[in-house]
Amino acid sequence: MTTATTPTARARTTTVPPRRTLDWRLRFGALSLIWGFSFLLIKVGTQAYAPFQVTLGRLVFGTAVLAAVLVAKRERLPRGARTWAHLTVAALLLNALPFSLFAYAELTIPSTLAGICNATSPLWGMALSLVALSEDRPTRLRVAGLGLGFLGVLTVLGAWQGFNGLDVTGTAMALLASLSYPIGWIYVRRTLAGSRESHLSLTGAQLLLAALQLAVVTPLFTTLPTSFPVVPLLAVAALGALGTGLAVLLQYGLVSEVGPTTAQMVTYFTPVIATAAGVAILGESLSWSTPVGAVIVLAGAALTQARARR
Repeated sequence: MTTATTPTARARTTTVPPRRTLDWRLRFGALSLIWGFSFLLIKVGTQAYAPFQVTLGRLVFGTAVLAAVLVAKRERLPRGARTWAHLTVAALLLNALPFSLFAYAELTIPSTLAGICNATSPLWGMALSLVALSEDRPTRLRVAGLGLGFLGVLTVLGAWQGFNGLDVTGTAMALLASLSYPIGWIYVRRTLAGSRESHLSLTGAQLLLAALQLAVVTPLFTTLPTSFPVVPLLAVAALGALGTGLAVLLQYGLVSEVGPTTAQMVTYFTPVIATAAGVAILGESLSWSTPVGAVIVLAGAALTQARARR
């Protein structure tokens, strides 16, 4: 917001009430939709472009959104070689690696399954935090949630049928992508938690570094496309600008306004939307074990986030 410099402008600022930001519930719903549709956009993008190219485009468009906001708010990128070194690792674990794994996974598995695999991140996070973070103490409820969540994963994958008809490689990639997120979160928590830089500045630098990492890797494993189909290209642009850039801004806004516990509940809506979008728009098949297993996964993930009463 700019400062008024004329008497007329000052009069307007005293008579016009300040604008209110969009209600957090609407932003919560928008974030759920954006992340839920991201798996559909990945699937559409990989129909014409290589997975690394989809990921590179996603990071370039996402970085452009963050860069525009940084310029608008007159914020600078972080300073200090140590901070940039930690951000390089965070960019790999939180962006470059999981984004690429999901893109490769969706070459052989439906977007619905990829979205449900993404919902296992809180389960992996809880299991890892018990080992890596001394302040996270296990409780019976959280351990039960962990067991319930992985039971849901087995239900989704159809373990009683011997995983019949399941592409093991693609599913493993999606689960590894989901595991990469909590590893990255724990790393950031242990290395950058005391940073004086703003979240916007750190995230902008992180996305920039991830884009540079993909810019180096992509030419080594792909060739330049001979054509650029419009629909897949628009899917990649939306995946980056909305699913990465705008989503990050919405997420941090929710965390600062309603707290991380409420904000992270978006994780429970994402697979529901991803499944609905995959079935309704892409025509992907859906067996009974997929939604039932997804509900069990989400119930287990919710239990792992429960805190012991003081």
